Amino acid sequence: MDELNQDKYPFTRKAKNLILGLVFTVLCSSTIEAQEFLLVVEVIDELTQQPLESAEIIIDQCSCGGITNNNGIFSINLPQNSYSVHINYIGFKSETANVNLISRKKITINLVEEQEQLSEVVVRAKRINDNLELPQMGALQLKTQELKKIPSGLGEADVLRSMTLLAGVNNAGEISNGLSVRGGALDQNLLLLDNAPVFNPTHLFGLFSVFTPDVISSVDLYRANIPARYGGRITSVLDLKVKNPYVDKFKLSGGIGIVSSRLNIETPIIKDKLMMTLGGRAGLTDFLLPLVSERLKDTKAKFYDSTLKLLYLPTEDDQITFTGFYSKDFYQLDLITQIQNINAKNNQYDFKTLNGTLNWRHSFNDKSNLRTFLVMSDYSPKTIFPEVDNPNEIVFESKINYQSFSSEFSKEIKSNLDYYVGVQANKYQIRPGELRPGNGNSVVAVSLAEENSYEFSGYGNVNFKPVTNVAISAGLRFSHYVLVGPYRQAQLDQTTGLLLGVTDFEKGAGVKTYNGLEPRLGANIKLNETTSIKASYARLNQYLQNVYNSTTPLPTSRWKTSDSNIKPQISDTYGLGIYKNLGNNEVELGLEGYYRDSKNNLTFKPGADFFLEEFLERDVIQGEGRAYGVEFSIKKSSGKVNGWLNYTWSRSLLKSDNENLGDRINNNNWYASDFDRPHVVNSTINFEGDKYNTWSFNFTGQTGRPYTVANSVFKLENIDVPIFIERNNARLRPYHRLDFSWNIKYGEKVNKRWIGDWTFTIYNVYSRRNPFNIYYSQRQPGVDADVFLGSPLGSYELSILNSPLFALTYNFVFQ
Repeated sequence: MDELNQDKYPFTRKAKNLILGLVFTVLCSSTIEAQEFLLVVEVIDELTQQPLESAEIIIDQCSCGGITNNNGIFSINLPQNSYSVHINYIGFKSETANVNLISRKKITINLVEEQEQLSEVVVRAKRINDNLELPQMGALQLKTQELKKIPSGLGEADVLRSMTLLAGVNNAGEISNGLSVRGGALDQNLLLLDNAPVFNPTHLFGLFSVFTPDVISSVDLYRANIPARYGGRITSVLDLKVKNPYVDKFKLSGGIGIVSSRLNIETPIIKDKLMMTLGGRAGLTDFLLPLVSERLKDTKAKFYDSTLKLLYLPTEDDQITFTGFYSKDFYQLDLITQIQNINAKNNQYDFKTLNGTLNWRHSFNDKSNLRTFLVMSDYSPKTIFPEVDNPNEIVFESKINYQSFSSEFSKEIKSNLDYYVGVQANKYQIRPGELRPGNGNSVVAVSLAEENSYEFSGYGNVNFKPVTNVAISAGLRFSHYVLVGPYRQAQLDQTTGLLLGVTDFEKGAGVKTYNGLEPRLGANIKLNETTSIKASYARLNQYLQNVYNSTTPLPTSRWKTSDSNIKPQISDTYGLGIYKNLGNNEVELGLEGYYRDSKNNLTFKPGADFFLEEFLERDVIQGEGRAYGVEFSIKKSSGKVNGWLNYTWSRSLLKSDNENLGDRINNNNWYASDFDRPHVVNSTINFEGDKYNTWSFNFTGQTGRPYTVANSVFKLENIDVPIFIERNNARLRPYHRLDFSWNIKYGEKVNKRWIGDWTFTIYNVYSRRNPFNIYYSQRQPGVDADVFLGSPLGSYELSILNSPLFALTYNFVFQ
């Protein structure tokens, strides 16, 4: 029957086969067309090499797109096809990328800033309204563009000088090493360069920072609820990032100036795989110093620094970088010529820093990644005393070696919830000092015992928005600190401070252990589209401190880890602020208040001399600290005239709590710290005449620094000897200064591969003679009798700069 039917209807089998073939073809086509692949677009600022958040992505063929997240990433699943991807971001040139999507693909787009976009001076966060949106309080950020706009002392952009123009940030005087943030001591700030700490951040007595200017991409300062990933200092964190060399062609830039010259190279080594940036700077200023001040006629100074960064991209999901940093200084002073029994014709300071950071970042996807760091930091200060009428040199040298391992996992769960967790292990190795007399017979060799300690930490932080107008950042850090032998521990009488005995610990033996729990909390309530209120709290512990008896810590100051007698410093900081944006976010207003309680602040006892002291705890005391203030700021980011204005009212106080009368400071009453400045005003204004000329002014004014006046004088063998009972019971004259900068850009139309500009600066425009210190000397009978009104001692004011400093620098870029 079947055979008869097949013969009778021969078309039936052919029709069935044809229909089945068509169905199979349609199904295969549908399967192929339905196959999708992940397209990842990463958007980066070409100049700073930082991710651009909220960049607009438009894809023609699918009429789809979106914006990048806070890592500059946008991802989407698309069918196999060819696509045109358009990338737009305000202030940058738009870019288009053609993508043939046949498998998972990631593209990186470098956006170039619009040449006509000149208004760059505003202190910006990642988005133009981050000051309203984010729960982070007390955070400030400067980009490379902002740094270059701020007038510098000697013709080039400088990180630390720029930071002192921000609210709550000061230095110790005209020349000083480091920053004082919200009344904190210099050693209470953590300075990081690509995660490696920098223990001495200045060149040329504090006029320059050591950071090679052309390689810095951004500077983040945290003053309030410091993120949980940071620890080890109780006041602030200054985090500097070296820009990643995402380059596909050779680029040369630099500057030639009177005081210093610099050169920076960016180049690919292996196309799309291995890239490098190398920057260096050198300064020889011996011939300039006598022009600055008569007191500096016998002063010599030279310095250089260099920064190397290598970027290796083994896969689309992995990024490995290495950052190397080297800095060296030499300078000679004749202001102090005798320390203890060393009689030298001058003091010479020779110190260097060598840092290295290895960073591996692995992205599991566009919303989660793992970062792992290996860090080494080595700081070696040396002081040289050339003896009078003798070719012999006496050398005092010390060293700090820091090693660290850390690993951190971060994940964005959804748009309103993300977190990170991490671990960190630090090792501190300190050589307090070694005195080598050379061929001299009057000085005995001294070698202070080495100190070794470890700090282990675990931390986590979560950012979330429970409702639309509320954002919260909550973090927790736990630290475990241990000091190990070999170590000689002094046994002191708690009342008199006298040395009772010494306990020796063998190598590897535990000497002292401390544990610290550090909660961090920040909250933001957005009242409306232009107004928000923020509150914050942070606890921090500090196990490493620097002791000095001058507001300018020379390389002879002592670094010390915590032990049984010197406890860790602890601070609790509270903050409250209100923020308002005006004119489409072009003008930002901010009002912040803060209060910080601190314990175990380290300072020297009256009359202390710890230069070669074996047991430092005999010359120092630890007391309470209190700092509070209100900061007002206004910033304007756009227009031909832009800039900012800050005013801060604050106090920074200390108090000892000693039973022994000889160890009390100010009789255990509160007194002003060295960094107490009740009133500070900073202002920067930029006039942008056209795309070739920009004129900038900055003004700073503040209450004079506290210093100590003798309470009385007594005669000893016809010599008037001052008696000091109170500390910091008087103030220097108010400090104020005006700086000017004129930047002239040219060459872009003549040769697009070579762009040059001139920067002319005047530091201290109206020749303000700001006092650096006041010292006392025996008044000669009959000399200056009317000046000191019969006082047996003459008071003399020391000013470092008493005239304007002019500088001219030529900057260039070749690519």
